[in-house]
Amino acid sequence: MYAELAGSSIKYPNMKSKFVLILLFLSSIIYGQIEIKGTILEYDGTGKEKVLPDVNIIWLNSSVGTTSNELGEFSIPFNKDYKKLVISYVGYKSDTITVNRPNLGKIRLQPDIELEEVVVRKKLNPIQKSLFNVQNVVTVDSREMLKAACCNLSESFETNPAVDVNISDAVTGAKQIQMLGLNSPYLLFTQENMPSIRGASQIYGLSFIPGSWIESIQITKGAGSVLNGFESISGQINSELVKPLMDQKVFLNMYGNNYGRYELNTRYNKVFSDKLATGIYLHANLRDGIIDRNEDNFLDTPLAKQINFMNRWQFLDSEKGWVSFLNTQFLLDEKQTGEKDFDPKTDKFTNNAWGSEVKTTRLDISAKLGYVFPELPFQSFGYQTAFSTHDQDSYYGYNTYNIEHTSYYSNAIFNSIIGSTQHKFKTGLSFNYDHFNERIINMDMDRVDNSVGAFFEYTYDNLEKLSFVAGLRIDNHNRLGSFITPRLHLRYSLWNKASLRLSLGRGKRAANIFAENQQLFASSRALNIINGNGKLYTLNPEIAWNSGIGFIQKLYLWNRSLDISFDYYRTVFTDQVIIDWESPQEIAFYNLDGKSISNSLQVDLNYEIIQNMDLRLTYKNYDVRLDYLSGTLQKPLQPEHRFFGNLSYETLEKYRKRHWRMDFTYHWQGEQRLPNTNTNPSMYQLSETARPYSIINAQLTRVLNERFEIYLGGENITNTTQKKPIIGSDDPFGPYFDSTILFAPVLGEIYYLGFRYKL
Repeated sequence: MYAELAGSSIKYPNMKSKFVLILLFLSSIIYGQIEIKGTILEYDGTGKEKVLPDVNIIWLNSSVGTTSNELGEFSIPFNKDYKKLVISYVGYKSDTITVNRPNLGKIRLQPDIELEEVVVRKKLNPIQKSLFNVQNVVTVDSREMLKAACCNLSESFETNPAVDVNISDAVTGAKQIQMLGLNSPYLLFTQENMPSIRGASQIYGLSFIPGSWIESIQITKGAGSVLNGFESISGQINSELVKPLMDQKVFLNMYGNNYGRYELNTRYNKVFSDKLATGIYLHANLRDGIIDRNEDNFLDTPLAKQINFMNRWQFLDSEKGWVSFLNTQFLLDEKQTGEKDFDPKTDKFTNNAWGSEVKTTRLDISAKLGYVFPELPFQSFGYQTAFSTHDQDSYYGYNTYNIEHTSYYSNAIFNSIIGSTQHKFKTGLSFNYDHFNERIINMDMDRVDNSVGAFFEYTYDNLEKLSFVAGLRIDNHNRLGSFITPRLHLRYSLWNKASLRLSLGRGKRAANIFAENQQLFASSRALNIINGNGKLYTLNPEIAWNSGIGFIQKLYLWNRSLDISFDYYRTVFTDQVIIDWESPQEIAFYNLDGKSISNSLQVDLNYEIIQNMDLRLTYKNYDVRLDYLSGTLQKPLQPEHRFFGNLSYETLEKYRKRHWRMDFTYHWQGEQRLPNTNTNPSMYQLSETARPYSIINAQLTRVLNERFEIYLGGENITNTTQKKPIIGSDDPFGPYFDSTILFAPVLGEIYYLGFRYKL
């Protein structure tokens, strides 16, 4: 609906003048066919208007339709052969509207049946896969995130098989995301479609976004859109924050577990009018439990404190077509880990005890502005901009790592049509600036990266059969040079409720090898860059092509909904920065000389067994091979086979909406190859592979009324742990100390209790 955004006054290099002029010329073309738009509303019990999302809107006697968005708004292409729209929603009377103008305004639906204390609603799956979206997108809403009692973004994927969550090492406890067999740096993380977790925040940034602030998450596999940049290789994860105008007035979440972890999440929204509102958000985190269950004299989880504050403003004028957001966020995060007896005041940089501290302060300011032309609803303009400063001081034993990262981002987008609403385009300009000041042990590195880009994306949209998106982006980067990144997505309806998807795209990125691999400092391995002659750490940029095919079929089995889908993706690197662990005393960084290929297969089955009981099953197969200096090897710490199962059940609502929610999740990981440790003394050696293991999580929630609920649960109930997570823990200052080879959990069973209150 609204363009997603942002731009600035940019002086382009002469070599791109013709390309930019072409884009701007195309963006100025306006044609006559329009879309019909409107807003679906209801009256709540107080007589106030309330928007209705996911309402079905379809042309009478046709299969062409759409649904309303989270603001109740919809738009549908006009067709002279159709005169009436049918609007339907479970629990409400269907309405047929005669179309006699482009903007139908507010359309109010009436409840079909009114019974005391009974409200009929359409049930939406908390994890949604669209048949009509051209890209392979999985949408996860806030209901799904509640199943894991998640307190930050890294913990939001426990019940979602689209991505894999791993702990990076046995010391820092940082959680990493993988997709298509590739680590998180190959993913593009965005917040409301603006780059968020990148550069200095790559390793710990997932824990800087509280889960209760998130309204939904969109997970896009494979080549993404050219609108959001050139760095995405394996996919994109976008988080949408809650909106002050539509959110509850007050929300409070309290959480505690048996390892001395306590969380506070709260927010307060003030609505000044039907167009303007602000929200104040607060997250506090304390981990003070000294835990060493495996008795290796090292903390199993860091001691930590975090304060996270955000102020968010929203302005919305649907009649005039304006929408805007302004966010200011401040974060203070402190972690301490290492040996149990480590005291920073007396033991820092001494042999008394091995320890580590990571202190981070961060400031984020972002703004979005969108405008939909009232008389031309198919045409819109958007602008978005973001500024951030990230300051981290850290050390791991004797290894120091400090980084200051200042970033500025700007993007502007114009949307319109070519001839008819079946032919749409987006074009725009973007600018990105990054200033890094890194201090690595005894080296000072100060650099500036900046890029300016232009993009054009064409969409052919035919919901009945074929749709595709073709995008082209050209960028000029001070270190990567001038380059083009094309992206193509295609969707074809094979038959009723069945879609086939194809995708192809190119990505390019500069690897921040130290910021993205900080866990490697928690070892005695030497860090060496070899054979380098590039412009970033003497290394060349990473370049890869990603291609994919996917299929989804929705049907009914025994009068219950069933979804079956599979997707296969192949990523081929033409250049890559290899992180070589195959020498136990060294971590080597070098550019690929040979082949690096990642193959990913995923098969999903989602079925509603009985009313309100849903089953999700997923099988994944990864084949990730690359050429090291020592030969072609399977990527270490990457299971070839994974299996996921989730069973959830929700009882029917009773008086004052009382009901139960139950959730059970099973993870199984197959055999993993481990990095070579054969040259170590026998007591510091690991086997060539790690055995398969499984993890079980469960949660039970009691909703007492529409305002209050209490939940309890357990993670890793089977108490699965890695027996020796740290090599050489008995001699942390010796030559064989290594905390980076982690293939299973360090913590055993976790039990937690919490409550949520909303007003």
